[in-house]
Amino acid sequence: MILFPAIDLYNGCAVRLLKGDYQQMTVYSDHPLDVARDFEACGAEWIHMVDLEGAKDGTAPNMATVAEIARSTALKVEIGGGIRSMEVAQQYLDCGVARIVLGTAAVKDRAFLCRAIEAFGERVAVGVDVKDGSVAIHGWTESSGIDCFDFCRDMAELGVHTIICTDISRDGAMAGTNRELYRQLSQRFSLQITASGGVSSMDDIVALRKLELYGAIIGKAYYTGAISLRDALEAAK
Repeated sequence: MILFPAIDLYNGCAVRLLKGDYQQMTVYSDHPLDVARDFEACGAEWIHMVDLEGAKDGTAPNMATVAEIARSTALKVEIGGGIRSMEVAQQYLDCGVARIVLGTAAVKDRAFLCRAIEAFGERVAVGVDVKDGSVAIHGWTESSGIDCFDFCRDMAELGVHTIICTDISRDGAMAGTNRELYRQLSQRFSLQITASGGVSSMDDIVALRKLELYGAIIGKAYYTGAISLRDALEAAK
């Protein structure tokens, strides 16, 4: 299982939200590149990044920061948040990003999703952000009303290879990850599934690895020191 340490970006800073609430934001670093370099020093091979401003507004204000990390480290960068056009998707890939994550666009603009899959193949992942069983959009601020399992089935049929599924109710809460959700997803679909939200202990990482998931994202647990990233990377193997 790949462990993806995460940086959420807002105004060029590394931040974390509590359960997707922009009013409950903690700034952990003014220098995301330094954070990324620490991930690399600990042995990480991938980094998961989210442009929180982009996720809400459909823009890409933090692209320069993402490009700097892709250029200045050996980390493979996965980025989501605000990617709603082929132009922005291409710009990210051109600046060294390994994989783009489509969220709102995958729900609202199926034609764009299909064009992106055709053009970029496995370099496209879809973010499935779940709140009360439904897929949330626009930076988790709205519900699409679409059942998460129905949505994942649609994605598999369209040729998506990788989904990043976040249980919003667990995100940043340090209350453990939703193991049952990921167990059901892994049983129902032959997708590469990355678990996100609430990964807050070594037990979480071991449990997700035993489900044979593709990946898991660690965020707040790293920033608060609740988990040693070096130990977590080893456990994920």
